[in-house]
Amino acid sequence: MRRFSLILLALTAVFLISLSGFKPADVPKPNPAKINWMTFKEAYELNRKAPRKLVIDVYTDWCGWCKVMDQRTFSQPAIIDYVNTHYYAVKLNAEMNEDVTIGDHTFKKQGNAHELAVSLLKGQMGYPTTVFMNEKMEMIQPISGFLEPRTFHQIITYFGGDFQAKEKFDDFKTGTYVKEFQPAMPVAGTGK
Repeated sequence: MRRFSLILLALTAVFLISLSGFKPADVPKPNPAKINWMTFKEAYELNRKAPRKLVIDVYTDWCGWCKVMDQRTFSQPAIIDYVNTHYYAVKLNAEMNEDVTIGDHTFKKQGNAHELAVSLLKGQMGYPTTVFMNEKMEMIQPISGFLEPRTFHQIITYFGGDFQAKEKFDDFKTGTYVKEFQPAMPVAGTGK
């Protein structure tokens, strides 16, 4: 009887250990939120139906700082939420080979750069560059270089709320931003 109890106990232990290695296959892993990136043409078409500002990430495949912006800046929840709510977000490879037709104009690759990128960057080819356009597809401003998360959040809220028509950026950063937007993007390690 004691031997039977030991065998039963051992089998139960083996059974329980084997079950712990199995996970249900139908439980989906949560997908982290991401910016809803699209092509320039897709944003153009959507903007014709439901106008919104555009934020355009002009990058190249070889650009190291572009990759850092993808990892550090574009992955922040407050940035993802604000961009997805207030903008059409465009990823534009400045060296792509595909033609892009907007209205009756077709942009093509010319040498090392694409005409659309040259036009958006006003010929000042540097990567990454973030371009902001209003709901009428008019240029607000291109901003070249890597933007750390806090700075990028300040810029997207400044243009997203049309604060550039009301106050200077430095005043916005120390006043309106602190009161209205900073809680969504606390300084790392401080909660402020």
